[in-house]
Amino acid sequence: MCGRFSLTEEIYNLKRQFEFEFFDELGPRYNIAPSQMVLAIGQNKGARKGAYLKWGLVPYWAEDSKIGYKMINARSEGIDEKPSFRQPFKQRRCLILSDGFYEWKKIGKEKQPYRFVMKNGQPFALAGLYDIWKKAGKSPLVTCTIITTTPNEVTKDVHDRMPVILKKDDYDTWLDPKNQDIALLKSLLLPYPADEMMKFEVSSLVNSPKNEVPEILQPINSL
Repeated sequence: MCGRFSLTEEIYNLKRQFEFEFFDELGPRYNIAPSQMVLAIGQNKGARKGAYLKWGLVPYWAEDSKIGYKMINARSEGIDEKPSFRQPFKQRRCLILSDGFYEWKKIGKEKQPYRFVMKNGQPFALAGLYDIWKKAGKSPLVTCTIITTTPNEVTKDVHDRMPVILKKDDYDTWLDPKNQDIALLKSLLLPYPADEMMKFEVSSLVNSPKNEVPEILQPINSL
């Protein structure tokens, strides 16, 4: 699964790299957790638009928004068939921006957190889905989930899943709501090339989402 990540890059650089409009403020986030707001990019009338979405997808048909706590990830396998994800997969796809994600490896009775980043230090786009939940008397709730796939060589000894990281050339294909070529879209949900990534151990400070400090990013041992 993917249950924690970071985004510390300045908004100016993100706009330049991912070519999107965004008019809100953005501060560094070192320890983004489920149910919090995340920066996502969607497409509207051919243009990329950034917005804050709540992490934990609430399907439009849900009776209770609390279902979102169980929907932080969507497995790529069979995603086009699962009731919670099949409609968003057809036409409500997004990019969720990150510059690193965390996973935990069980070592004896303890769990050691690891941070996964690009070797070039650049931010990247996770494949996401979003949905809009409406209920009488309440404001619309826009939520999202991160798609996961099988691990690559960098992640597999820590966890048996990893988030889908999309390549730049695939952004437009993924974001286009008119594109409902299921086979093509599913072909993008692959493990990211391992030779472009690296991992390192980080402090157990990351274990608690209450810890939102830059020290979390620092490596203990590079691997």
